[in-house]
Amino acid sequence: MRIYSLTSLTICVAGLALGLAGCRSLPESKPASEWTPQEARGAEVFQAKCARCHNPTTTRPLNGPGLQAMTKVKAMPSGAPPTDERLTYVILHGRGMMPGTQVADDQLQDLLAYLHTL
Repeated sequence: MRIYSLTSLTICVAGLALGLAGCRSLPESKPASEWTPQEARGAEVFQAKCARCHNPTTTRPLNGPGLQAMTKVKAMPSGAPPTDERLTYVILHGRGMMPGTQVADDQLQDLLAYLHTL
């Protein structure tokens, strides 16, 4: 009986811990009023090239995954770390159903700066 009670308590504590861990919210996006000129240009590139498939300030998917805090988490939905090199590769070459995106080098740098504000 004592083992059963200890097991039940352990399961309840573990469940509570997991529940609380799941309630953690992601960092908020940087307000547009605080964007640098490069980040603002990146937001324009995002609107033109990415917004039809990706929500920028939520994790809810549109046609592709939501991008809130994507540069602040340890791994992207693919499991890869969200380094600028990895993001650049995915943007330019696509992944899964996402087609590659043609952008000029300066637009790519602006877009990466904007993604870091999310």
